[in-house]
Amino acid sequence: MKKAKAGPAVEVDPGFAKVAAAFAKDRRVAMGKLFSSKAVLNVDGKIFAMFVKGQFVAKLPKPRVDDLVSAGVGRPFDPGHGRLMKEWLAVEDRKAPWVALAKEARAFVGSSPRPR
Repeated sequence: MKKAKAGPAVEVDPGFAKVAAAFAKDRRVAMGKLFSSKAVLNVDGKIFAMFVKGQFVAKLPKPRVDDLVSAGVGRPFDPGHGRLMKEWLAVEDRKAPWVALAKEARAFVGSSPRPR
């Protein structure tokens, strides 16, 4: 896993640190910061998981987000302007399978061909 450009160290929530560690050997994955999130994981420059306002957030296909919301795993992500993001799942439960969801999100976002 690559790190974002040099700068202040990114303080990462311990639960999200486990998520990031799962991608330590993935050279296409980088970790950095974005807006209010202190920890963002991206693949080829596209965000697939982040830790925002005390919750794990992952990008997944809308039908998968709908299924996980119905199962009570999480809820659609609201970045703060009142508009829910259809392909983003927010999970507060620290016992939820964050690493598995992040791997699923990485596969979803990273499935497009690599940029040249």
